[in-house]
Amino acid sequence: MTALRFVKSVWESFRATSGLEPRLLDGLRVTAARPGVVNFELDVKKEHTNRLNILHGGTIASMVDLGGSLAVASRGLFATGVSTDLNVTYLSSGGKIGDKVLAEASCDKFGKTLAFTSIQFRNEKNELFARGSHTKYIALAHKDPQNIVEELNPKKESK
Repeated sequence: MTALRFVKSVWESFRATSGLEPRLLDGLRVTAARPGVVNFELDVKKEHTNRLNILHGGTIASMVDLGGSLAVASRGLFATGVSTDLNVTYLSSGGKIGDKVLAEASCDKFGKTLAFTSIQFRNEKNELFARGSHTKYIALAHKDPQNIVEELNPKKESK
């Protein structure tokens, strides 16, 4: 299975079983994935904005959380662990209704116990408006029978 297909299946699981993501981020589209990196986009709608009618910081924080989880999924974990730390830096307005958010999430370190992720958010002009990081406890997630870690992260043969 490709990383893109696997990540999309994990996203569909979030949409089917989570309380938050299907309500807030239902329109989020995973556009690309390879082991360790996921790209997604979201069209900004009213439910994503604050009272200034710009992208709400809480929406961005939710995308840091989900993006980190999808980056972990791109390494082959179906159960993506639990958050231990989440950080968001807001550099400028993320846009208004009708704008598109473009994101790239990376799994920077993938271990037996923890995964460290980072994410960048850009507008359609390719301007960086926010960045985040997300640490996940994944020790128990390694036991999920739906994982494909070995398939997406083949061991290099030693000579």
